[in-house]
Amino acid sequence: MKHSKLEIALLTISVVFVVVMLIVPLVSVLVNSLAEGWEFYIQALTTPYVLSALRLTLLATVVAVIVNTIFGLGAAWAISKFDLTTLIDIPFSISPVIAGLAFIMTFGRMGWIGRWIEVLNDYWGTDIQIVFAIPGVILATIFVTFPFVFREIIPVLSTNGRDEEEAAALMGASGWTIFFRITLPQIKWALLYGIVLCTARALGEFG
Repeated sequence: MKHSKLEIALLTISVVFVVVMLIVPLVSVLVNSLAEGWEFYIQALTTPYVLSALRLTLLATVVAVIVNTIFGLGAAWAISKFDLTTLIDIPFSISPVIAGLAFIMTFGRMGWIGRWIEVLNDYWGTDIQIVFAIPGVILATIFVTFPFVFREIIPVLSTNGRDEEEAAALMGASGWTIFFRITLPQIKWALLYGIVLCTARALGEFG
């Protein structure tokens, strides 16, 4: 099958774009990382700063995945079963920079919650911090990764419908029984995929 000149040109442009924008930068990162050899690379990974950053990244990722899995399941179930409108797609539509600014204006020293935190710190003699501290990193990670779980579950729940769950409820099954015996088996692969995406975004965002 012969291809037209336009098809060949478009294919060539696509390949060049992928090579220039994706492959070359990745190769450059690998080459520069290993420029001093494997021993230097391993030594750099074991410095206190790097180990601290890795621990913080893993902590934020684990907490974000757990929180987003629980709330993502609840949000997906509520939206698909009760036809609720939602604003939980907002993290996909705004810049992480704007999200960070919002957290600073909320939890920072000049923020409306930050002021109360300062009052509590002065009264109790504590040093509670949200922004520029581990809690702020965890909150930001949860924010930017929240939609991944429920966005994978909602289409599956909407496709499967409510018939089986309503039938089980009419037969006297409890809500937890319906969830674990009917709902969860139907969404297990979508849930797993959402967790994988959530984990990848959390590691990549603040890694």
